[in-house]
Amino acid sequence: MVLDKNTAKKTAELLLQINAIKLKPENPFTWASGWKSPIYCDNRIILSYPTIRNFVREEMAKQVEALYGRPDVIAGVATGAIGLGALVADYLGLPFIYVRPEPKSHGRKNQIEGYIEHGQSVVVIEDLISTGKSSLNAVDALLTAGANIKGMLAIFTYGFDVASTNFKNKEIELYTLSDYAHLIEQASDTGYIKEEQLNTLLEWRMNPSQWKQ
Repeated sequence: MVLDKNTAKKTAELLLQINAIKLKPENPFTWASGWKSPIYCDNRIILSYPTIRNFVREEMAKQVEALYGRPDVIAGVATGAIGLGALVADYLGLPFIYVRPEPKSHGRKNQIEGYIEHGQSVVVIEDLISTGKSSLNAVDALLTAGANIKGMLAIFTYGFDVASTNFKNKEIELYTLSDYAHLIEQASDTGYIKEEQLNTLLEWRMNPSQWKQ
């Protein structure tokens, strides 16, 4: 869920502005899962735009404190949220760690990089939520290390039902700066998309795994 509607729409506006989110209903993308989609999101591009990077950093830091107070540690999910998580941790003056998808196959075989003590409170930072599987994989690694997970904050979510179910089952609270509903509202209000494109985007969201152009 989003904490603030104005922030959600402003975030959506900025993501569209720098093409971190692309909407192409007439020429859909193919995701790694094989799904056809009229939307593609790559929030890592935010790091290349200082003004927008600072906006996202500060909004995420403010929301971390509003939702969870001051945790002991900020954790970023590799690889997309390493840079962002480090920025948020720096803004808050907190330690930072990041979590790999799986342990390294060599050296110390770490899955968690950085220092964390058993029982420390952690807020997890993500860039994008689709099904939530990779994000919750990071949560599992942190729980195994004895972390106390306060919640997760991400830039954007598609709002899929499967993600909501996955987070509910893990009893992990998820907030995002923006989401698909606010993105489409912003794109429609500003004339970024036409009415027929809007209809396609709404149809896709109803059944994304089976959608065909």
